[in-house]
Amino acid sequence: MINRIISTLKAVWVLPAIICFPFFVKAQSSPKIKIACIGNSITAGWHMLQNPATDTYPAHLQHMLGDKYEVFNFGVSGATALRKGDNPYMKTAAFRKAMTSGSDIVLIKLGTNDSRAVNRFLIPEYLEQDYGALIDSFKTLRPAPRIILLLPVPSYLRDTIKHSDKVIIQQIIPVVQQLAYEKKCEVLDLHSWLTDQQNLFPDSLHPDVKGMRLIAERVYETIVQPGVSFDIFKNMKEAKQLSSFHGYECADFTFNGRACKIVKPKIVNPGKQWIWRARFWGHEPQTDIALLERGFHVAYCDVAELFGNTEAVAAWNSFYNYMHRLGLNKKMTLEGFSRGGVYVYNWALANKGRVNCIYADAPVLDLKSWPGGKGKGPGSASDWETFKKDYRLATDEEAMAFNGSPLDKAHEIAKLKIPLLHVVGDADEVVPLEENTAPFEQKTKAAGGNIMVIHKPGVKHHPHSLPNPGAIVDFVLKATYGK
Repeated sequence: MINRIISTLKAVWVLPAIICFPFFVKAQSSPKIKIACIGNSITAGWHMLQNPATDTYPAHLQHMLGDKYEVFNFGVSGATALRKGDNPYMKTAAFRKAMTSGSDIVLIKLGTNDSRAVNRFLIPEYLEQDYGALIDSFKTLRPAPRIILLLPVPSYLRDTIKHSDKVIIQQIIPVVQQLAYEKKCEVLDLHSWLTDQQNLFPDSLHPDVKGMRLIAERVYETIVQPGVSFDIFKNMKEAKQLSSFHGYECADFTFNGRACKIVKPKIVNPGKQWIWRARFWGHEPQTDIALLERGFHVAYCDVAELFGNTEAVAAWNSFYNYMHRLGLNKKMTLEGFSRGGVYVYNWALANKGRVNCIYADAPVLDLKSWPGGKGKGPGSASDWETFKKDYRLATDEEAMAFNGSPLDKAHEIAKLKIPLLHVVGDADEVVPLEENTAPFEQKTKAAGGNIMVIHKPGVKHHPHSLPNPGAIVDFVLKATYGK
């Protein structure tokens, strides 16, 4: 009898707990992640937007992130990072509200108004310390928020006393990138992302609704991208010199007697993907920067000037093995500018299964075309002699009979079944298109290879790459992730 009474009481006690449990879980649900958007009129919204309340990039960002996030728009039209500028952001009520908002993430997008003639003379002396003070204001909060610095979008204005894109590129962006390095903040290159998109700037300064949406998409991707805890530098035993590569930590070191570099991303992607630059370190770096934003490492091993011969391939084999031991993925993207095209293709042929894709930019594919100059281009007499020495070719006759260029191996390269992207200037006077990429493309496609060529009408050998690297980045991401 007593046991029956106890059982009944247990049932009475348990039932309310079961009924109340869902309400308890709801009450303990995680609070929203708060995001503070710091900026000028491009953040606040400008009068040409049909509905600033819904058309700004913070409003689009809120829609993309959903109910788990709360996005605050603390933009102030005309605001400057300069504290002695004509409208210092740090003296506004919006700044004070942002400081007390309890935000978990802070997005800072300033600098456009600092490029105006009335302010730009202050940049050399004050911008770094003033922008740095703004960053430090948020870093002192507890808990410290995640801070992402957004590079200013382009200005398409032609009035030299107004917002100057030249000043933005040459004076403001380098300061913001250096601060990202020194203060260990993330940095997002919106300038390149909206370069060549003047149609999205109705007044040549402010993005329209589509432009705002593009900004929000890049910020959204950055906020939600997954990452893993991994510091490649801690795995290195070699002495290294650290410096800033456009806001990212770059390690210079010597490996097997060769100068090498590794740049690590702020947030490492789970696959520990990487891009391997063959030659001309730091030239037209926008693709490397965009991939760093997406969690890729960037690596370099100097094998100049070996023109991709067996010694170069052997040196790269050792470097590749080292990168893999340090923890990077067993497959990577190869990036070959100009003569770097010879290096990446020769190494890929010798290392089947280790390459996700190849991005070649104005690539040398026939060494008789360059440096030989045996066709339309002028070539390089000194490099021609170096090439002959590298391949142990005693005479010009032997060099002309050489059949070890990528163009000669197009059929073998096609069999690798890896995606290939070439970016070329149709008026290339140094590495003529008709002697390099054009016949290579034809042979590769005939052999069933996968190659895409982006043509730049009227462009010579320089400039390399694309001002907006979006098409190149999309190619690499698709080849890497299959989507």
